[in-house]
Amino acid sequence: MKLNLKNPTPRQIALFTAIMISFITILITLVLQLVFYQAIHWNFLLLAAAVVFICAYLSFLYALKTFIYRRIKLIYKTIHHLKQPKNGVHTKMDMQEHIIDEVEKEVFNWAKDQRNEIDYLKNLEAYRRDFLGNISHELKTPIFNIQGYIDTLIEGGMDDKQINVRYLKRAATNVERLNNIIEDLDVISQLEVDALHLDLEKFDIRNLSIEIFEDLEFKAEDRNIQLAIKDGCNHPFFVYADRERIRQVLVNLISNSIKYGKKDGMTQVGFYNMEENILIEVSDDGLGIDEKHLPRLFERFYRVDKSRSRSQGGTGLGLSIVKHLIEAHNQTINVRSSINVGSTFGFTLKSA
Repeated sequence: MKLNLKNPTPRQIALFTAIMISFITILITLVLQLVFYQAIHWNFLLLAAAVVFICAYLSFLYALKTFIYRRIKLIYKTIHHLKQPKNGVHTKMDMQEHIIDEVEKEVFNWAKDQRNEIDYLKNLEAYRRDFLGNISHELKTPIFNIQGYIDTLIEGGMDDKQINVRYLKRAATNVERLNNIIEDLDVISQLEVDALHLDLEKFDIRNLSIEIFEDLEFKAEDRNIQLAIKDGCNHPFFVYADRERIRQVLVNLISNSIKYGKKDGMTQVGFYNMEENILIEVSDDGLGIDEKHLPRLFERFYRVDKSRSRSQGGTGLGLSIVKHLIEAHNQTINVRSSINVGSTFGFTLKSA
């Protein structure tokens, strides 16, 4: 049995202790016999040492297992009971092994896992509070507006031709906003439970971008923003994805670049062949986004400039839907931005 002095097993501790006691017993017996001038009986010494060794070994081993290692074993089992093993089978602790070292590792790993789980739950709780506050605000605003318009009409506004149609149109606009929020939330819910079916096909992403440019032409002209394909991307880029869902992604990103881009500026879409994937980037030369906002940009209802964002319209769920749609394709999306320089949203799709 190899003795590990740094981290001995219970048997090694008992063995080491028994050897030391036996050695001391022999030494004391020899000294006493020399002091009293008695003959040294080696057979008696060896027999006494053997008896002392066995008694000491068994006594210390029992004491260690009963009063120390049994409690360590209880801690070990408790930790293993709280942990969820990957294979569903809890490991057993061998008292002949270096269990102090094993328990130390287990306690450290368990504490680390618990700390990570607590941090994760705290983040979820903070996100839940923000989400409830945001959705409450988003729903309250149009409902409050609708209520005000309807109360005005009920109190006599219906008879006033100058306001009845105008207020009904405003109420209808807010109803549409409520409907958009609910539809967007429904889309996100389907994406999160993988209930949204993707109709994958091969198509030219460059050609789709040009179609979207044509659809958003008048919106871009209102702010005198030029929509263009980047230089060097004047040939087809075929991808394998759901064309309508990717249209939704591009419409959202290009619309945002028009809304928040610099007036008289430019929005460009670029494509880069990365062999297995195609990288698509939507860039503008607007005011940019502060770096502190970037990690939360794809969260539900998160707005960089809340007052300006709401005045521009939208539900605050667009980028969250974009992220979920790209992840539904098993791809990634990212953003980089600099103040007074502009923003670039990039995502990948499987190359066809």
